[in-house]
Amino acid sequence: MVGGKQATASKRKPSTAILNGEGSVALVPVSQDAVPINCAPIVSSYNDKIRPLLDAVDKLRNLMVMDEGIQLPTIVVVGDQSSGKSSVLESLAGISLPRGQGICTRVPLIMRLQHHSSPQPELSLEYNGIIDPTDEDNISDDIVKATNAIAGGGKGISNTPLTLLVKKNGVPDLTMVDLPGITRVPVHGQPENIYDQIKDMIMDYIKPEESIILNVLSASVDFATCESIRMSQSVDKTGERTLAVVTKVDKAPEGLLEKVTGDDVNIGLGYVCVRNRIGDETYEEALAIAHELFQTHSLLSKIDKSIVGIPVLAQKLVQIQANSIARNLPEIVKKINDKLNYCLSELNTMPKSLSSVAEAMTAFMQIIGMAKESLRKILLRGEFEEYLEDRRMHCTARLGKVRGISSIPIGFVEQVWSYVEEVVISVLMRHSENYYQLQLSARRAGHNLMAKMKERSTKWMKEIVDMEKLADYTCDPEYVSEWNRLMSQQNAFIDGVLNDEKRPSVVAIEGIGEVEVGVLRQFPHVLGQAFDLKMRMTAYWKVVLRRFVDCMALHLQLSVSNLVNKEMEAEIVNELMGPYGGGIERMLEESPTVAVKREKLNKSIKKLRDSKEVVAKIMDSINSYGD
Repeated sequence: MVGGKQATASKRKPSTAILNGEGSVALVPVSQDAVPINCAPIVSSYNDKIRPLLDAVDKLRNLMVMDEGIQLPTIVVVGDQSSGKSSVLESLAGISLPRGQGICTRVPLIMRLQHHSSPQPELSLEYNGIIDPTDEDNISDDIVKATNAIAGGGKGISNTPLTLLVKKNGVPDLTMVDLPGITRVPVHGQPENIYDQIKDMIMDYIKPEESIILNVLSASVDFATCESIRMSQSVDKTGERTLAVVTKVDKAPEGLLEKVTGDDVNIGLGYVCVRNRIGDETYEEALAIAHELFQTHSLLSKIDKSIVGIPVLAQKLVQIQANSIARNLPEIVKKINDKLNYCLSELNTMPKSLSSVAEAMTAFMQIIGMAKESLRKILLRGEFEEYLEDRRMHCTARLGKVRGISSIPIGFVEQVWSYVEEVVISVLMRHSENYYQLQLSARRAGHNLMAKMKERSTKWMKEIVDMEKLADYTCDPEYVSEWNRLMSQQNAFIDGVLNDEKRPSVVAIEGIGEVEVGVLRQFPHVLGQAFDLKMRMTAYWKVVLRRFVDCMALHLQLSVSNLVNKEMEAEIVNELMGPYGGGIERMLEESPTVAVKREKLNKSIKKLRDSKEVVAKIMDSINSYGD
């Protein structure tokens, strides 16, 4: 026995996964004889109850449920370039994979290995919606062709996966994702940022907690300096979901025992040392040679037999995979249900897809009715609960307290209508946001109507101004009372101007303010008349100002009321039915944003329902095992 973590691990008996009566997966010890190490197949038996679990996960992966943010238990194969990844996968699958200089794996290669009893293997490739049968003689070339179809004929990479299904007698039941080997220096034809592209792809796959990281390391390198180790450590600090495979052990046997027992890089799931097929060796010959090597080599034979050889690696991966699926399946079921419910809720909150003119007309009338009621609250009743946080929408048509219009009545009217236009357009856009064509017509109608209202009010205001300019007239008794009140200050004012010993330059008059009186001392004979004239003008302007304010307030209130209750609906109808509106039928056309969202939700719902059906079947079968 060896020391360290591996010594502890070696004391455990190998185990396999079974389904217990409670519908969950448990591991039970099996005989060491269950892992043949001197002949093919490399895994001779596998619990038939686990295979459906793996099939279910593969079906979920094919449905691309991961696009919905639902992670699946996945064995992810990573390693530095030339670490021997392809050789390990070849040994597990018993087939030849592309070899050569540079990056051989340019897309995520999902390898689905399935043991079956027939002596005739069945191989196929699936990519871009295509399923291509292949065979052992042509599989390497066909993978290259499929990769070129996905990632182009150059040396770039793509994140679009390629699935390889291998049904073969004796292979372990495994699904693994092989990723491009890590390289820092781009070769001719590779993008300058090839390292960053590969790193991003690897991180996407190994970051989820559900992923098991199979880190392939060459025996000849310092494990601590391997880029793949650094990446896995960044997402799996405890190493609890990382298994290391050490390749090329016959090339660098010195110190290997110390490396795998000392475990300076914290590999929680342990190490497996392997010697892969070389040259023209058959897989059976390679297994036999490797078995002999670990039995007789002066250094390699000292490594505990529980952590050497491809059969041991296969069995470990089978066990790890079974545990991962068992641990994650209940959460996957929950996440699928939660996401499905969320998508259904989102779809239900969207506007009903209109399929007839009658439905469009009903929707139109509802929208107009809601918009009118919102405007009545805002513009007529001063109720702002629909826009509590938007202070710009807090307005009222009661303009009796208007200030500052004495000098700019026409400009003020224009400002009022500009503000009302802003409010009206905001309300219309809010209530018609789900109907793109109606929004276009409502916006045009709103702008057109506001222009008409502004022009009408401006014309009316000019007439009021012209009337005031035509003659000084009022029958308002307030004029006389105000003039008398102001005239009561006349004597005090004249005395202050002419007789005050201090001779002040400014005298205050109530209702007028401070008046410069220096120049008035030169005209004492007309001082009384001047005071009388000023007070008459002041009293009259007060009446005029009140007429302006009252008339303008009443006019605007009536105009806004007519706008909300009558003219807005008519203007929108005219615009919608006009040459640019296209008729009520245009409401049947959804906005691009709504259409895209609806399509996306419908696709997600179908995908999640199909996924739910997959997991429901497997959960039913699990429950039936306990009956």
